[in-house]
Amino acid sequence: MALITLDDVRNNETIRTYIQMANQMLYAMGYTEHGLRHAGLVANNARRLCLKLGYSERQAELAAIAGFMHDIGNVINRDHHAQTGALIAFQLLTQMEMPPDEVAIIISAIGNHEETTGFPVNYAASTVILADKSDVHFSRVQNPHHGEFDIHDRVNFATQRSRLRVMPKERLIELNLEIDTSVASLMEYFEIFLDRMVMCRRAAEALECQFHLMINGAPIG
Repeated sequence: MALITLDDVRNNETIRTYIQMANQMLYAMGYTEHGLRHAGLVANNARRLCLKLGYSERQAELAAIAGFMHDIGNVINRDHHAQTGALIAFQLLTQMEMPPDEVAIIISAIGNHEETTGFPVNYAASTVILADKSDVHFSRVQNPHHGEFDIHDRVNFATQRSRLRVMPKERLIELNLEIDTSVASLMEYFEIFLDRMVMCRRAAEALECQFHLMINGAPIG
């Protein structure tokens, strides 16, 4: 069995191709960016959450790998992409000779990252959920025609800054957003993100933390 790292996964041509092709398909459907930028950001934030909260370097590495691969199932279809992504990851990581106990952590995290069917079943799932749902930012908008923006485009385009903070001593995880309300209202944000924020709260609780949301300097909830 091999000790697979995030660099091994990030540099795997098959994995990169699947993620890039998945994003092209989502672009054709009008979705925001789910490509290598998003994958890398989720991986880095999942790792950072683990390390800040006292998990081991190897646990943080597994969470980062899950974060990088979490959206790979979109290469098949947007519907049920968490579950199909877990199956793809199982096949690829097994081929790379990752130990089964580590594969299990990663595929459970991938398979549980969506708010409709997912649950923070372990530390990796929890950190991937938080890292994924906190990626709200204008750079994710792929539609070049502002007049054709849907609500997801508007909310992401309105978000000028998104920062996921971890305060280990306070056992607090905070998502701090700066939103241009002339582009999208806070009501629009909650229209599409309320379920995601509830999932973040549950993920933080699974990590024995509280989850706080700050928008334009004001606490929400």
